[in-house]
Amino acid sequence: MPNPPADDARPDHAAKMAKKAAARDKIMATKTEEKGLIIVHTGKGKGKSSAAFTMIFRCIAHGMGCAVVQFIKGGMDTGERRLIEDRFGDLCQFHTMGEGFTWITQDKARDMAMAEAGWDTAKRLIRDPAVRMVLLDEINVALRYGYLDLDAVLAFLAHDKPADTHVVLTGRNAADALIEAADLVTEMTLVKHPFRAGVKAQPGVEF
Repeated sequence: MPNPPADDARPDHAAKMAKKAAARDKIMATKTEEKGLIIVHTGKGKGKSSAAFTMIFRCIAHGMGCAVVQFIKGGMDTGERRLIEDRFGDLCQFHTMGEGFTWITQDKARDMAMAEAGWDTAKRLIRDPAVRMVLLDEINVALRYGYLDLDAVLAFLAHDKPADTHVVLTGRNAADALIEAADLVTEMTLVKHPFRAGVKAQPGVEF
């Protein structure tokens, strides 16, 4: 093995880190704006709703009013719903406004009516000054299937969303126009998933 460099030949780590810290401080000093964000989680990979619920729990930890409106998903018992309703219902409202995918309900008209009811609830919550973040879980799927009007959703977010309210929209296949309108977009990439090997969804991982 080669001999380690002599002390006088080693990089001055402290000086390098100090230089890096100064550069970062200079950049951070220019970031002064605060605003309510439109946040989109999309892509085929797992983690879209999981990451969104992490932000909801952060809001709860900060004592910030927040809300969840679930589109498409039925009223199954999930860990996040149980925890929020049992322990944090005073800070976070939870509304499940779907009954599953059309191939489960086999009634598109009913699915569209449920989605519209969910969107009406979402608009009320977004306008509520006591609510700082609203998670619209799986709304991208409702938009993709035409259960909701994309232009109407975009117009509301552009003109009616309060300036300091965050709105998180999750689900695969987010529309290009929604991605363009968003402040923060994350695409979850599928690399490997146990479902393909015959492993079912499990509590603590998927719900």
